[in-house]
Amino acid sequence: MGSRLTPEQSDFAAAVRDFAKRECGTREQREALTEGGREPHNAKIYGMLADLGWLGVCLPEEYGGAGGGLADACVFLEECAYGLIPAGGFVTTVITAKAYERFGTEEQRREVLGAAARGTVLSIAMSEPSAGSDVGALRARAERLPDGGWLVNGQKTWISNAHIARSMLLVARTSDDKHGGLTMFHVPMDTPGVETRGIETMGGREVNDVFLTDVRLPAGAVVGEVGQGWRQLMAGLNYERLFLAANMLGLARRAFDDAVAYLGEREQFGRPIGSFQALRHRVADLATELECARLLVREVALDCDAEPDRLFPREASMAKLKATETAKRVTLECMQMMGGYGYATEYGMERHLRAAVVSTVYGGTSEIQRDIIGKSYGL
Repeated sequence: MGSRLTPEQSDFAAAVRDFAKRECGTREQREALTEGGREPHNAKIYGMLADLGWLGVCLPEEYGGAGGGLADACVFLEECAYGLIPAGGFVTTVITAKAYERFGTEEQRREVLGAAARGTVLSIAMSEPSAGSDVGALRARAERLPDGGWLVNGQKTWISNAHIARSMLLVARTSDDKHGGLTMFHVPMDTPGVETRGIETMGGREVNDVFLTDVRLPAGAVVGEVGQGWRQLMAGLNYERLFLAANMLGLARRAFDDAVAYLGEREQFGRPIGSFQALRHRVADLATELECARLLVREVALDCDAEPDRLFPREASMAKLKATETAKRVTLECMQMMGGYGYATEYGMERHLRAAVVSTVYGGTSEIQRDIIGKSYGL
């Protein structure tokens, strides 16, 4: 992290780095904690982070959080990713928790935000088999019952961390109005009629299909206002895109540093391969791109903290676009520079690539981010 961190943030980043070195600093530790890379989330490690008070980094103090801002959360996310800490449940948890913080009832905030700070994983369920980028095409339906409750039926897909979550924030259709007919619901994962099936991916066990069959919810399950789910989703985009950007920035930094270390050690033709101009220039380009991404993510986070009620659609999309595309480029270029060893599981670069390549898809594809940015200029 750069010089614009406050002294407190610098100390926080150093503490997270120390934790990572101690608890998962070796390949053997990480293999054991992640079942050979299949599980990006380890409950024991996550509990330790909760005990340190770090999982509530940007949640209000009255609900058990630390009261920090988005910039503080980005520091935590970047350092967790850099240190390869298996805390994959944090991103969806903090994104979901911020929605409850902004739109939930007092009872919902106390239940959900407090649990998140204590180490409970949360998930958000929006995408469906026929609706991803087109949120207005969602079909999962919630019908009001005579007693004021709701009956929900439908399927959600690509739902991150649903298999380890205690509850999910469900976006369902409550009327036929394309965008005005969406509503958010609080759904405990042990509610009868909720079924989770994992989807195998190249990154391991991350995402799931979630089936909702005659799921009965009480009237108090609505988060925010009925029919205002679209507006509420849009209000949370600053958080989602920034958190994903910070996470991938940390991963990209780790891949870069791992590759530079290898270039300094590996010798060909009697000297370290990093001394060859072709590789030095490639390193210089990647380092510059990383610095640009870091400065952008940092600046947008500070802007969001300075004006918490303002949307930054252009800036947040720029941060997500730049950081994720940079992570994909960095990991691929680093694999190329390491040759066969970059492809081998022994060095871990192939795992960095597998983690980075999907980041330009989830949370809004790079194409969607570019479209949002372009539209912000009146085009």
